[in-house]
Amino acid sequence: MTDLSPRRAGGRAARRLARANPLAENLRPIRPGMSGGRYEPLDATDLDRIHNAALTALEEIGLSEAPASGIKIMTDAGAILGDDGRICFPRALVEDMLAKANRTVTLCGRDPLYDLDLSGTRVHYGTAGAAVHMVDVDTGNYRESTVQDLHDAARIADQLDNIHFLQRPMVARDITDNREMDLNTIYACCSGTFKHVGTSFTEPSFVPDALELLHLIAGGEDAWRARPFVSNSNCFVVPPMKFATEACEVMEACIRGGMPVLLLSAGQAGATAPASIAGAIVQAVAECLAGVVYVNALAPGHPTIFGTWPFVSDLRTGAMSGGSGEQALLTAGCAQMHRYYGLCGGAAAGIADAKLPDMQAGWEQMCSNVMAGLSGLNMVYEAAGMHASLLGFCHESLILGDDLIGQALRCVRGVEVTEDDLSLDVMRATCLGGPGHYLGSDDTLSRMQRDYVYPVLGNRASPKEWVEQGQPILVNKATERKEIILSKPSRARFDALTDAEIRSRFNIHLH
Repeated sequence: MTDLSPRRAGGRAARRLARANPLAENLRPIRPGMSGGRYEPLDATDLDRIHNAALTALEEIGLSEAPASGIKIMTDAGAILGDDGRICFPRALVEDMLAKANRTVTLCGRDPLYDLDLSGTRVHYGTAGAAVHMVDVDTGNYRESTVQDLHDAARIADQLDNIHFLQRPMVARDITDNREMDLNTIYACCSGTFKHVGTSFTEPSFVPDALELLHLIAGGEDAWRARPFVSNSNCFVVPPMKFATEACEVMEACIRGGMPVLLLSAGQAGATAPASIAGAIVQAVAECLAGVVYVNALAPGHPTIFGTWPFVSDLRTGAMSGGSGEQALLTAGCAQMHRYYGLCGGAAAGIADAKLPDMQAGWEQMCSNVMAGLSGLNMVYEAAGMHASLLGFCHESLILGDDLIGQALRCVRGVEVTEDDLSLDVMRATCLGGPGHYLGSDDTLSRMQRDYVYPVLGNRASPKEWVEQGQPILVNKATERKEIILSKPSRARFDALTDAEIRSRFNIHLH
């Protein structure tokens, strides 16, 4: 009998050595912007029917409550203002504006290393939401979120490989003045991460101050306009089929200031959107197409994300159910519509109805995150950290979500079937006079990091080894990692002169 133990030991040593030498970015098994699109819940006929239904809704129902500035912008372009105050959109107008829309959006980071190419079916995962509570995993309690919590979330996200952008995940409830809250949100996020940041503004009059702050961070207005590293998450509609007057004015100010815009339609199926999954998609598409007309009539080709973002209700209670299978289907269907138009798109996934990072949270977050990625969604918002259907945010869950998204991204990458991948030569060498196993082979070692993804915190030890390790609990390990990250200064903090200039101009609450 052949003694295999030396080979096995050598194989383990070789694998440890391979793991210790990280690969170049282009050879990593997962990375930002990998192409999805293999999953298609809608067929070609379904897509056409949704498109035509959305155009009919825009022609025959239209949207109400646009601001006076928006009415002029859209009617000058060819929209029709009815006696009832609703703006209707002829099909030809929508098609003309779709032709002008930007299909090659790049969202910049403060560091170009974190730029996000939203073309095609490139997939990126990140945070979002406006949670008003923080989840305390030690006590299970929810408390009001603060600007420090927001800054800490940015610092944590900055260190997580599979969190590709930071859209403000929570509201700084400790800042009662809305203008100061909006400005401190930018400060807290941008001083915590070099990755792209998304944020909202409460009133249009706050935008000029926000732009001044961003110019200071960027090193001048020209530098900002060349590389805008913050985008405006804009709920420009109040479903069903109404413009949000102030949000539209915010959007206009952001566009004029050179800020990319997320056109966000967030109806809730069964409440503010039709209960059927197809109907919820139709309404979201119609509302966002109205936004495409609005934006491109104002600034043709402005960088814009088509944010069909419908949510699901639990029809027994009317409560939001972001962790449901129906939510996963809604998001995947929306991603297909983005591809149908060839537009850069974003939608919600990864939301947990679970109140804590437990097994329920795991299945809810994984289901929609995988389906969103497989459907080729460019921007997967709310992908980590969100609990209680967006009411609570959890730092530990954000860290655990990094592992979860890593596995989702491996699904997005799919299965390569090249001649080399079929492995016939490897099989011959192993089975015909070889050792009879693949442990420690050159092929296995070469694929160890190129093809396989390993969790940072997830435990794959045997039960015996797990006991020897002290039976580590996953959430506790996440807390330990959080404390390590937050024990070090933020690498994205501003230089002393810039920070002093910002603080002399604005009331910054972080110390």
